[in-house]
Order: sequence, then structure tokens, then C-alpha cells
Amino acid sequence: MNELLIDLDFNAKTALYEQIYESIRRDIMDGSFSRGERLPSARQLAAGLQVSRSTVDAAYAQLVSEGYLMSKRGSGFYVCDIGELYNLSQYAVQDEWKDDRAYTGRTSGYQYAGHDESIGDREEDAESSGNQYTLQDEWKGNGAQIRGESGYLAEHRKWKYNFLPGQIESSGFPYNAWRKSAKEALLELETRGELLSAGHPQGEYELRRAIAAYLYRARGVRCMPEQMIIGAGNEYLLQLLGQILGGPRCVAMESPTYLQAYHTFCNIGYEVSAVPMDLNGMRVEKIPKDGVTLAYVMPSHQFPLGCVMPLGRRMQLLAWAEGRGDCYIIEDDHDSEFRYKGRPIPSLQGIAHMDRVIYLGTFSNSIMPSIRISYMVLPPQLVKVYHRKCGFYASTVSRIQQMSVCRFIEAGCFERHLNKMRGIYKTKHDQLLQLLKNRLWVRRIYGDYAGLHMAVELDCWLTETEIIRRAAEKGLLVQGMTDCYIAGSKKPDNNPVLLLGFGSLEAEQIREGVEVLEMSLQTAM
Repeated sequence: MNELLIDLDFNAKTALYEQIYESIRRDIMDGSFSRGERLPSARQLAAGLQVSRSTVDAAYAQLVSEGYLMSKRGSGFYVCDIGELYNLSQYAVQDEWKDDRAYTGRTSGYQYAGHDESIGDREEDAESSGNQYTLQDEWKGNGAQIRGESGYLAEHRKWKYNFLPGQIESSGFPYNAWRKSAKEALLELETRGELLSAGHPQGEYELRRAIAAYLYRARGVRCMPEQMIIGAGNEYLLQLLGQILGGPRCVAMESPTYLQAYHTFCNIGYEVSAVPMDLNGMRVEKIPKDGVTLAYVMPSHQFPLGCVMPLGRRMQLLAWAEGRGDCYIIEDDHDSEFRYKGRPIPSLQGIAHMDRVIYLGTFSNSIMPSIRISYMVLPPQLVKVYHRKCGFYASTVSRIQQMSVCRFIEAGCFERHLNKMRGIYKTKHDQLLQLLKNRLWVRRIYGDYAGLHMAVELDCWLTETEIIRRAAEKGLLVQGMTDCYIAGSKKPDNNPVLLLGFGSLEAEQIREGVEVLEMSLQTAM
């Protein structure tokens, strides 16, 4: 164990824990630490640097979340093996995309479950290599029915406690700032004589430039506005991507996963190979050797389990794509903005030095679901294919809406809104976590201090369908994780797991909702 020499600037704007994190990360990347080397304890390092223990804890937690360090209970922190998997020191950007316009703009842990056990511990390896499906099976089960009809049910029935994932807090929205941005967008388009004309097929250039600048600052995404396509939701962009890539193709997906993406792939004629996952994300070694040319992942916050794919697993996935010719990784970064402990997890696209990652993002959670603006960043070689095959398509998002979002971002309103909502959601997250921690019927909470829901494994003999039915009778709307598994894939024979969304709930509703759920389980514990 070596002593760490870290030069901290106590007068810098950068937080001390971020300086410690960056110094250790840099030393790991350049090989100053050997694989498996033990680092000083948080207490020792804090004493040596003359900072608080919590500052070092935050730095170590971030490094563990990103996969640079591993924590061994009762032993300490050890350096992970990342050097042999992939060479991160290189980043080759094609000459035609070296313009730095995309990089301008304003500057702006806790692990519930370990990362060493499989979600499907009880399934046989021989059965977990993934089966392929081409048709969308009929949804079954009460949980799927509730999700499929959740919009209708929530509108026509008085759900007192809506714990469905994906709900957002509306009271914190900056309506005045949004109205001002929309007014400026209207006046600008009218002044330029463009109010009544169709916009650019890829989306307004100003918006693409603003998003590219934000993504570089916040997520480490490296792209030019020319690489970006704006569309009405991720499902539309995946359909468009299917036409760009052509077919037939087979896509590897984690199971459980985000089923809207699964059904979209099925609808465009792609085969889907269900790949088992553990708490590090997709098990790359389980991707079928033949036929699969796409991998759909959510490395910064997997839905529904909320786990983060560490650096070592990311490197394995990048190596898989690089070594297989026409293979691509689809990175869905659906709610990366809402992380409540430490720094945001960097994007997979940002650490890739080859053009094999297709990046998807959305404003549905960060601004509002009704805005229906998503974006897709294509590798340069696919941009050319897009123009040749799909460049004649008109944009699916209103020009006025796009320019409103553009002005909202450029005025700094977007990042101020994110900072405010991050604080609001953190308070709700922490409240729900505290309420669940000491309940006898809670066996495990999955997640990584991020997102707008928690996956909670229950210690009871009821099925998820029965729990959902009982809760619904008491005015509580919840979703089970069983319905997030790809049709035909093997589900682990374990306890029921509920997805508890907290985004739209008030503090009192969260407290009462947990009590209602407990009453629904009383005879089954």
C-alpha cells in the first residue's frame, strides 16, 4: 500500500472530493497503480490530506461506482484491472469532425446491492446464453396490464398513490422561464421569416449545437451537431435507426430491460437475443457468438435495476463491438441527469475511441414528458448512410418546440432547473430509502443513488401479480419487475420485486404509500 500524494487546491472552484477522485483516476489510467494494489483507508487518506473523512468517502465511492476501484468489506479499496481490456489513451476522431464548435458553451455510492452476484443466480448457464425472438408476444400478467394501460387507468381512476416509474414532479417546473424561452423562439422565427416554414430534417441546427455542448460538459459525449438527429421520442429514433442500419439484424438486450425498446426492435423486424445480466450490467461473455451485431445497454443507470456498468465491463463491451466489423452499441442514457451522490457517471460514448457507439438521450424526464424531444448521436460513418437513405424525412418535432428548448438551454435555465430538481428528487429518494430500510418485508433494495425509482425485493410468499392487485384495491399503483423481462427469457425463481417510483409524490404520499403497501403484505410476511 503506497502513500497517495495528491496536491489539493483549497481555493479552487472544483470540490475537494472531485480533485481527489480525478487524481486517483488519472494515476490508475496511466499505470501508476498496479492491478489489485490496495489504497490507503479513507481515514488514513483524510488524515494525510487534512480533509474530512466524508470527502475521501465521496471520492472513493465515485471511483467504485465507475469501476476503477473495488471495495472489499473489512479489507479496503483495491485497484481494478482495466489496462488489458482496452486502451483508453487513444481517441481517434475522423478529420471531417474535428471542428470544435460542438465543444463551446457555458460551463456549468452508496451501493444498495453488491456488484458480484447475478440477477439470475439460480438459472443454469446452459440455459442463459439467450434465445432469439422475432415476434412481439402478447403481454401477460396483471403488472403488464397495469403498465400498458397506466395512462388510461391513472386518468379515469383516482389513484391516491401513483408509484409507477417515470413520473415527474411538476410543481418545480420554471413556467415563467419556459414561457420566456417560447416567446423568444416565436419572435426570432417570425423576425427571420421562418415561422411558417419547415425546419431542418435532422432538427434545428441551433438546438443540435446547444445539446452537443451540454452533452460534452455534462456527459463527456464527443460529437458535432452534424452527427445528431432530433426526433419525437426514443421509439421513433430507434425505428429510424433500423432503416439506417438496415436488416435483418439481431440485437442483444439485457433481461430485464426497458420493454418499449424491445417491442420497437421487434416491430422493425429485428431479432432480439435476451442476454442475462448481473449487477454490473450485461454479461458480455453471454452474448451469442454468431448473428448478433447490436447491443442495447443503459450503462449509466440500467432500467429497471438501476445498476451502473463499471469501467471494466464497459471495456469488454467496447472490445466486443470493435472486434466484429459491423457491430454497434446503442447507449440509452435515459435519466443520467439525476444522480444523488458523487459525480455523474461518464457516458460510454465519451470513453470510446472508435466509432461504434450510438448515443440516445431524451428531455422527457429532465424537462417534461409532453415535450417529446429526444436525440440520437450517430458515428460519422452512419451519418453518411442516414443522408443517403433517410435524409428526405421531415423532422417529427415542431420547429417552435425545438427553438423553445434551444433558448431554454442557452439561457442557462435548463441546468438551473436540473440542479433544482436534483435536490427535490434527492429528498424524495432519501425519504423513501429511509422508510424502506428497516421494514421486515424488504429483503434488498437495488440501485445506485440515481433515477426516479427503486427496485425493491420483498420477503413474502405472494406473487407480484397478487401484490399489485392487493395494492390497487387500496389505491396504490405499482409495477412488478417480472413484466420487464423479455418474452421467453428465463426469469429467476426469486422473491417478488416491485419498482417504486417517487418522482411525482409528495412526502406525505410517500410515507402513507409505504404504509399502504405494508398493509397489503401483512398476511404474507
